Amino acid sequence: MGKKRVVVDLVGGLVIISALVFGILFFMRNTGKTERTISTETASQRMADMMREIAPSTANPIKSSVEYTEADTTAEELPELDNNKVTVPATTDTFAEIWSSPEKAGEGTDGWLREMAEQFNASNPQVNGKPASVQVRSMSSGLGVDYIATGKAAPAGYTPSNMLFVQLLTARGVKTEVVRDRMVGNVAGILLDKKHYDAIVDKYGTVDLKAVTEEVGAGNLTMGYTNPFTSSTGLNFLISTLLRYDAKNPLSKTATEGFRQFQANVPFVALTTVQMRDAAERGSLDGFVTEWQLYTNDPSLSSNYTFVPFGYRHDNPLVSCPTATEDQRAILEQFAQYCESNGKELADRYGFNGKDDYVSELSDVSGETLVAAQELYKKNKDTGRPVMAVFVADVSGSMSGSPLAELQSSLINSMRYINNDNYVGLVSYADDVTINVPLAQFDLNQQALFKGAVESLRASGGTATYDAIIVAADMLTQATAEAPEAKPMIFVLSDGETNQGYVDFEPMQEVIGGLRIPVYTIGYNANIDALKKISGINEAASIDASTDDVTYQLKNLFNANM
Repeated sequence: MGKKRVVVDLVGGLVIISALVFGILFFMRNTGKTERTISTETASQRMADMMREIAPSTANPIKSSVEYTEADTTAEELPELDNNKVTVPATTDTFAEIWSSPEKAGEGTDGWLREMAEQFNASNPQVNGKPASVQVRSMSSGLGVDYIATGKAAPAGYTPSNMLFVQLLTARGVKTEVVRDRMVGNVAGILLDKKHYDAIVDKYGTVDLKAVTEEVGAGNLTMGYTNPFTSSTGLNFLISTLLRYDAKNPLSKTATEGFRQFQANVPFVALTTVQMRDAAERGSLDGFVTEWQLYTNDPSLSSNYTFVPFGYRHDNPLVSCPTATEDQRAILEQFAQYCESNGKELADRYGFNGKDDYVSELSDVSGETLVAAQELYKKNKDTGRPVMAVFVADVSGSMSGSPLAELQSSLINSMRYINNDNYVGLVSYADDVTINVPLAQFDLNQQALFKGAVESLRASGGTATYDAIIVAADMLTQATAEAPEAKPMIFVLSDGETNQGYVDFEPMQEVIGGLRIPVYTIGYNANIDALKKISGINEAASIDASTDDVTYQLKNLFNANM
């Protein structure tokens, strides 16, 4: 009995020790790992489980010839003019249309120019004995340049946020005349949270563009800015940053290398200020760019961030275009005089003129230099880190007809805006998911495969959107395991519905959120709220693209990200 008792005690002791060891190992399994690592591991396991159920098929490769042209196709890519809202209609037969940047042609505190135009029209102005008025159309500065420079449409007057876009017009052969170099005052700035602002003050003694870019370049600060092809603030930030590295030549090797070092620590270039703000609210950005007028009108921004002015002033010039008649130029002059005499109190109340003591130290740059700076950005924005992108195309029955035709046309057209050293794949989905083009470098062979696959897409069946996103994420995860420095992203082109496969949002959200893959969504006559929910997982943009402006929207998206 004694020996048996000893054996039993030994066995019992071993069981207890084993349990203790297992327990310690279990509770220490994540020791030393970051929350991100744990989240990524959970997401990867969940994705593997889902992939076994989804079981995508692989299509036979189809090649199509890729045609290159040096012709400028911007005019064909532009949406119809009426997609840009007229916020103040003309009230007379003789009138001058003005295209205005949105921060002064909208509603509420963004409506200074709109309200001034309404007051001006109500004052019954006359030109050469005829009743006159102005008409205001809201339009982004970059879009206005493209319309005017291509000759597709032109207003009598153009008032972007700053003079940089006027200089771009000059570089593209459009000679404008300055009516006023300032209609209302504004300044571009970097918003920094208090923690990072105070840290920069302690380190440098002051906070300016030089200090901010040094901190970003060193990896101590994460910030974002807007697309320099379309945004006045984004273009201002790009050229100011290049000049910060080389004040004499923003296109020099020194400026380029400085920009590349800075850009390596920029997680994304946003299409809109809203996208940047959402990222900052989720803690993904320590700082981002905007204008003083927006900052001072938003209590959450002004209470949580410090405004650091930079670059060229945003004084909202007004210029006349070559198409303006003599009467229209006279109307623009009368309107400018009216705003000078009657608009200051309203401008002050709406947040303009708040930084009139800020004087830019930067020298003027030509439109040709700005064009070259945009090209430099396009070539160097990825800083040697290839983008790996999977396009996810909805080919369900609801996409039949015009939506699918526009999807195909816009994707093929947009191929020219994707850098050849990036990696591209294509997935399509209806009831099931098909890998049409496996992920590979976007060389001539891959372009031919991509174009052939896009041309072969046909619409029918249900809509397994979440399944297709999981398949795209799996493709990217496998590819980035071999190239961890790459930047993965997914582009979903869809009408936003989901009725096949995984129909609950949460499983897909868990995977995409854990893997930190941004999902850009482009909606075709879509449930935009559903697509915004997908893009919101990791601070990507969602585009509401009607069938006649999606080509232009994709061009801007790819210029910023691909």
